[in-house]
This record gives sequence, C-alpha cells and structure tokens, in this order.
Amino acid sequence: MAQDTMMSADQIWRAVAAERAGLVQLLEPLSEADWDQTSLCDGWRVRDVVAHVVLSARASIGWILINVIRARGSLDRAIRDTAIRHTERRTTQQLLGELRDSIDARITAIGTTPADRLMDLLVHGQDIAVPLGITHDMPVAAARVAINRIWTMDAPFHARKKFNGYRLVATDTDWSAGVGSPITGPVAALLLITTGRQHAWDKLTGADAARFAQS
Repeated sequence: MAQDTMMSADQIWRAVAAERAGLVQLLEPLSEADWDQTSLCDGWRVRDVVAHVVLSARASIGWILINVIRARGSLDRAIRDTAIRHTERRTTQQLLGELRDSIDARITAIGTTPADRLMDLLVHGQDIAVPLGITHDMPVAAARVAINRIWTMDAPFHARKKFNGYRLVATDTDWSAGVGSPITGPVAALLLITTGRQHAWDKLTGADAARFAQS
C-alpha cells in the first residue's frame, strides 16, 4: 500500500473544510422536496444526512455517551436517532446554516481521526448527490486518504475481511491493497464500495466485480 503522498493532519483538515464548503454549495439551490429525498443511507433523507454531518463536527465524549445510553447501547442506532431528532428541530435553512458554520471545525470524536471526518464527508456527499442525479466530484487525493483509513481500520466496514482474497487497485492514483484477484477502478469508486455503496460497482472491473455488485 503506497504511503508516499499521504496528507499531513493539517492538509486533511483543509480537505475536510473544502468538502464541507462544497456540500454547502451543492445544497444551497435544492428545493424542500430535494431535502426530503431518500438518500443512499438506509432510512435517511438528505436532510438527515446533513444533520449527521453537522453533529459529527461538534461531538464530545459526554454527548456520545448520553446518546449511546439513550439508544440502549447501540452506536449505530445512536447516530441515526440523533440525526433524525436534530432534523426534526431544525428548518432547512437552519441546517444549512449549521453546516456552513461548521466548515472550519477541527473536532474528532474519541477513537476517530481527521481522516475519519474526511471519509465521512466524501461518502455522505455521494449519499446525497447520487439520488438527486447530481455529479459531485470527489478529489482523488482526499479519496486516497479516506480509503487508506478504511483499509487500515476494522469496524464498522471491515474492508480487509470483506475483500479477503482480492487486490484493490486504483487506476487514477498510486494506491492498492490486498492480495488476490484484482478489482480495479477510480479510487473514489473503491472508497464507495468499501463503505458498502453498491452503485459504484459499475465503475470497477475485475473477474468477480459482478458477483460483489449483486451481493
């Protein structure tokens, strides 16, 4: 796995700010119906995804613990429920304003890194854009940092286990990981499939790509 062009922490945070600003630009012209569109995240509308992105920029350990307890110990349920509750208490313009105010925030929840914030924004940007039929380009350098983070962590995506026996190879940057049958394509598409986004498989090639796409 190539490491020579990875970003510094400061560069990652600047990329995070750029992604938040880009998401604001994507959202500003949307109608109320667009904000209520179902996203690629199961059970979340566009506005719920935006609420999650806003909350991730301000989460403290105390806030996380309270909401995990409230969700009966499930972190996934806590993330979903807090986003939806936040949405219910905000107008569209308030959510957009909160996202705009978070652009330069440099906060990471315990156990996470700046790369986690970048990955979250890159993937959720597509969760919003794709169902709306909007092209929202993913910077190659940022996507490389994000997929490297996904590959080297375990929960929640378990990418190394899921793709055991395969070699993921980016065609637009110097990144590859794993051993075995190749799956190749743009690093953005590789990031999306490692985080469970099935729609990105049509941008990838490999003998078993069709099997994964249907699983």
